[in-house]
Amino acid sequence: MRASGERARREVLKGAAAGAGLAVAGVATARPAHATGSRPDRPESVTARMGSTSITLSVSTHGVLQWSARRDGRTVIGTSALGIRLGDGTVLGSDVRVTGRRYRTRRSTWTPVYGRDASVTDHYQEHRWDLKDKGTGSRFAVEVRAYRTGVALRYLLLDHGTATTATITDELTTFVFPDGTTVYSARDENAYEPVAPGSIPVTGTATTDNGPLTDLPLTATLPGGLIACVCESARVDYPRLMLSSVDGEPNTLSAFLMEHTARGTGPVETASTVATPFATPWRAVVIGATHAELVDNAELVLNLAPPNALPDPSWIKPGKVFRCELTTAAGLAGVDFAVARELEYIEYDAGWYGPEFTTPDATTPIPAIDLPSVISYATSKGIGVFLYVNRLALTDADSLFGLYRSWGVRGIKLGFINDGTQSMTGQIIDWAKTAARYELLIDMHDDVRPFGYERTYPNWISLEGVRGNEQFPTATHNVTLPFARNVGGPMDYTICYGQSRDKTTNAHQMAMAAVYYQPLNFLFWYDKPSKYGNPANWPGLPWFNAVPTTWDESRTLAGSIGEYVAVARRDGSTWYLGAMTNESSRTLSLPLSFLGRGTYTATVYADGTPGASPYQTAVVVGTRTVTRADTLDVAMAPAGGQAVVLRAV
Repeated sequence: MRASGERARREVLKGAAAGAGLAVAGVATARPAHATGSRPDRPESVTARMGSTSITLSVSTHGVLQWSARRDGRTVIGTSALGIRLGDGTVLGSDVRVTGRRYRTRRSTWTPVYGRDASVTDHYQEHRWDLKDKGTGSRFAVEVRAYRTGVALRYLLLDHGTATTATITDELTTFVFPDGTTVYSARDENAYEPVAPGSIPVTGTATTDNGPLTDLPLTATLPGGLIACVCESARVDYPRLMLSSVDGEPNTLSAFLMEHTARGTGPVETASTVATPFATPWRAVVIGATHAELVDNAELVLNLAPPNALPDPSWIKPGKVFRCELTTAAGLAGVDFAVARELEYIEYDAGWYGPEFTTPDATTPIPAIDLPSVISYATSKGIGVFLYVNRLALTDADSLFGLYRSWGVRGIKLGFINDGTQSMTGQIIDWAKTAARYELLIDMHDDVRPFGYERTYPNWISLEGVRGNEQFPTATHNVTLPFARNVGGPMDYTICYGQSRDKTTNAHQMAMAAVYYQPLNFLFWYDKPSKYGNPANWPGLPWFNAVPTTWDESRTLAGSIGEYVAVARRDGSTWYLGAMTNESSRTLSLPLSFLGRGTYTATVYADGTPGASPYQTAVVVGTRTVTRADTLDVAMAPAGGQAVVLRAV
């Protein structure tokens, strides 16, 4: 962690504590003398509100910039520090004067190219303070927004003397949670660990950032039932944000701007130089009065991102994908399987052009694959082809993507992406732009984290940044994801059906297709088409045939992080309901009041009698007639689930 940045952070924490009358361990709380010896300025504050959600921006008597957030009259974020540390040592936020105030309330509705819902409401109240650093005269601003779904803030660097650039060495934003808060910490593709904010595990290697650091999205359960998820949005020309525990502050998390890439390769960047004026990424806190509401409030991250930049996105088609073995025959069989199983794409993964870490040329398939024949056959059947590309083969993405377009490829999956530093943020966005120019979908893999840019470049249809079925995680992990990683944006989990390495039931895996938001959904991971040669042995196949990947409407019906979740999503007049539990069996009683008028046929894919291992639990299929007045009792085995199709009669 930056030593100088940590000192600056402690200075701002000290000022925030003094202004709020709080004690900071190891820091005296006596009021410091005013820098000029004159009388202190009067404290000021302003609050943006939307419904029962509010965010307050304040400056203390001694010029210290602070913020806080509330929901339903309860604290979500207590008095916390704001600030930016510049390369010349200036700390913007430690001694400021308000020079201007702006206010607006805005309401609009926009239509995503695809998403959880067919339309999104963007309704917020915003306050902006123009500020001046008393010591240097540098001008900057802070914007805060309140939505019904959460709050957000960002900094705007306006000028720094006569310079047209500014160098940022640290961001000093803190998040002070109420006593009794638990945060769900995970780094890279590790499992989530529920800990106190001050107890984030120390992680890192010799080539990565070290310290008590956690990746975003970061979810916190608060006293009284509130739940919040810290995300970032609109990250451009800026390092990725992590959060860090702060010594002596058990309830505080502090911003940490990554200096190394997540995978530990590439140059180390201890500072970021930006052209001014410059807006930092939004720091968003998605808030739910219940755990279920948090999942439904995830659109806040998209509302903060720039609008769609593509003039005609009609070529962008979300869908389901099957990964083929690396032969021509497997590709052709994969196309037939995709047609039979109503999938949209097949994919050749790592190795199709040779060993991925020793073959930097991704333009020539291995002899075992007649790629033109496979692409031609796939196209004739209405199936698209994805190709995997390791980052080492991306030295000239423009030429490579242009070549793939000429071949008839529909999408690319980029592997071992080095997200984290300022330059890698720019590289990731440039890859998405370049892929869009050649009408290619893009799925970025490994430790890449979302920041809302699937709205701006909707061809960036998915990303990993999750412990998925390549690690066969626990059911508890799986029912943590909807309230954590998936709040920040789409994720590529790779669903496994009938896989002996699963730690869950088959119905649990099936339910993921409705519970998780995955506009590009890899199904039947690790499988061959021959496994499903006799469909009668696999009663869940009709569910996977039918379930879409994007939606007209989404409703989270029930949930508790790490315990259970139930989500219903509508496509046209048909609803798809998925429910999942952790290692405890349970029955959820779910009112069907979200249905339209009339009668529906419910096709229920449920856990049968529990097997010796969860994956051996059979799927039992039944049907019943229901209306919106009914309640569906969803019984789930340990590590189980249930998938339900509700079709209007």
